[in-house]
Amino acid sequence: MTQLDDVLRLVRIDSVSRNESALADFVESELRRAPHLEVVRIGDNVIARTSGVLTQRVLIAGHLDTVPGDPAAATIDNGVLRGLGACDMKGSLAIMLELALEEPQWFAETTWVFYAREEIARSESGLLEISAQRPELLQADVALVGEPTNGTVEAGCQGTLRVEIVLRGARAHTARPFMGRNAIHRLAGLLDTVARYVPREVRCDGVGYVEQLQAVGVSGGVSGNVVPDEARLTLNHRFAPDRTGEEALSWLRSFVADWLEPEDEFEVVDLAPSAPPALDHPELARLVALSAAPAVGKVGWTDVATLYGFGVPATNFGAGDPLLAHRSDEQLTAAELATTEHVLRRWLAPTVSN
Repeated sequence: MTQLDDVLRLVRIDSVSRNESALADFVESELRRAPHLEVVRIGDNVIARTSGVLTQRVLIAGHLDTVPGDPAAATIDNGVLRGLGACDMKGSLAIMLELALEEPQWFAETTWVFYAREEIARSESGLLEISAQRPELLQADVALVGEPTNGTVEAGCQGTLRVEIVLRGARAHTARPFMGRNAIHRLAGLLDTVARYVPREVRCDGVGYVEQLQAVGVSGGVSGNVVPDEARLTLNHRFAPDRTGEEALSWLRSFVADWLEPEDEFEVVDLAPSAPPALDHPELARLVALSAAPAVGKVGWTDVATLYGFGVPATNFGAGDPLLAHRSDEQLTAAELATTEHVLRRWLAPTVSN
């Protein structure tokens, strides 16, 4: 069984996004000890898979990277591991390593994907790098992504849309502002509209999602004595699986349209699609039953959407509290680790129906 010490070993290997090489090296060296695995290294992505006679294939994926922080500060005390990446998601990575190294006795052939650069722009994702070079390595009948979910199923995921809006004005001396137009002041109405946004609630296949819209960046100004002629606002919109990216973009354009003039700009900075719950897949439904808790909607974006785009039904299931991800007090308990691994082992074990 996986221990907190196993997770701590991974936590203490610095793997902030774009700096995953050391952790990828460690994972690769561990996986190459197992004669039953074919191991492939693509950049800082490590893929290991079995190649037996079973007719189904399960893919289990986890990202190697973390947000910035100090991995050396990690500690274990009274059954609690506190440290960067403890729940997002080195607890799940440790379980993946433990199960991958065992002589497989599962209901399906398995593919274990340890990939880089999940915590930054989707365009840099290691899954996309793998797909570009060896797409067959990501083929499977069903998949899990080991994001922290408290050992329950968080189904599908919401899409994420980030746009930058530029409002124009006219420069003038601040002693004579009537000679210009203050672009920063123009933000007031737009920001108020965003602040009064009421989240849209959606149910997809019985699972609930709550959309969100937040201002996440604002800038403007030239000098302390100049009326600014430009102001920039960055918005992030999380949209439910019943909308495509294009539909979400169309809605956001209409939502802010009253505050934009012809000379203003509306630019898409990042757009990642949503993914449906996919709980009609029998193996994902079985996972929900084994977790002994109802499935909930994944309100954040995850690579479940990437795998869905590759034609693989997938869900989120992993160790740790998702509410602690990216926080300074990120932590993982021994009980959370054990519960998640127990459910995964039962799910992977052969059944009469398999």
